[in-house]
Amino acid sequence: MRTPLLASALLLAGLATASAQNAGSKTDSATPAAPVPGQPATMADNLRPTFVAQSPDDRVASKLIGTSVVNGANETIGQIADIVLDEKNTVKSWVIGVGGFLGLGSKYVAVDPSVLTLSRTDDKTLQARIDTTKDQLRAAPEYIYLGKEPPKGAAPASPAGDPAQKH
Repeated sequence: MRTPLLASALLLAGLATASAQNAGSKTDSATPAAPVPGQPATMADNLRPTFVAQSPDDRVASKLIGTSVVNGANETIGQIADIVLDEKNTVKSWVIGVGGFLGLGSKYVAVDPSVLTLSRTDDKTLQARIDTTKDQLRAAPEYIYLGKEPPKGAAPASPAGDPAQKH
C-alpha cells in the first residue's frame, strides 16, 4: 500500500516542478517548443572530390598500355605493358614488353620515365619513343612483379632494394 502512495507523491512532485518551469518560461505552455534542427553531417569542402572532364591533351592509361615503343630509327622495339606509380602518384617507371609474339614469351623491362617520350601522331594516336635498340632492351634486367616468381631457368631477381624491382 505504501508503494502506490509513494509513486503518486513522486508523480505529483514532478508535475508541480514541470508546471513551475513552464510558468517561468516565456513560451506559451499550451504550445510545445519546436525542436531546433541540427546542421546535416557533411564533409568539409576541402575533402569533397573534385570531378574533372577529360581534355584532348590528356593521356589515358588504358590507351597507353599496348602502345608500340619505337626507337630513333622508327623501328618498333616493344610495347608499353604497364605503368608504375610511386607514393605521390607520379610515374616511377614504364614497363616495356620486349620479344615474344602477341604478348607470349615477352620479357618485361622497367625504364626510367625520363628516357621515354610520348607524343601524338594525330588527335587519337600516341607514340612512345625511346633512344635504344631492341637488343639493349632484351639485355636489360627483367622487371619482376612482387609476389611473382621468375620463370624456371631465369636469372634470380635483383635484391629487394633495387628500385627497378619494386611494384
